Amino acid sequence: MDPHKDRKRIQSRLAEHDIQPTAQRTRIATLLFARDQHLTADQIIQALAAGGTQVSKATVYNTLNLFAKKGLLRPLQVDSERGLFDSNMSPHHHFHVEDTGELIDVPPGSVELSRLPPLPPGTESVAVEIVIRVRRQG
Repeated sequence: MDPHKDRKRIQSRLAEHDIQPTAQRTRIATLLFARDQHLTADQIIQALAAGGTQVSKATVYNTLNLFAKKGLLRPLQVDSERGLFDSNMSPHHHFHVEDTGELIDVPPGSVELSRLPPLPPGTESVAVEIVIRVRRQG
């Protein structure tokens, strides 16, 4: 893909969500939206550094939280150790491999729910997200 066209596409996507497409935000977004993935802030910092871009941890966290607030990312907290950000915004569920920390998307249509409990008074359902915790055998 043409890097110039890709950068313009990312900048347009950010602008469509009322996000000022700064150079750092554009670099972070380019990494995040290259494919559906689950990344921590530290993984993003490492990937950017490997590509020759130094971005502060505060900038990465602020950018991730802004992207999540604007509906471009889904924040996930699957364990007490770290937060992940999911670039796949379609409704889906996850496998969490506890011994490696890996998060894997459950294929669409693989989970069937026949009934949910009554909602607490004064609330409405926003989403149902299932995390299936697994560990490697052996």
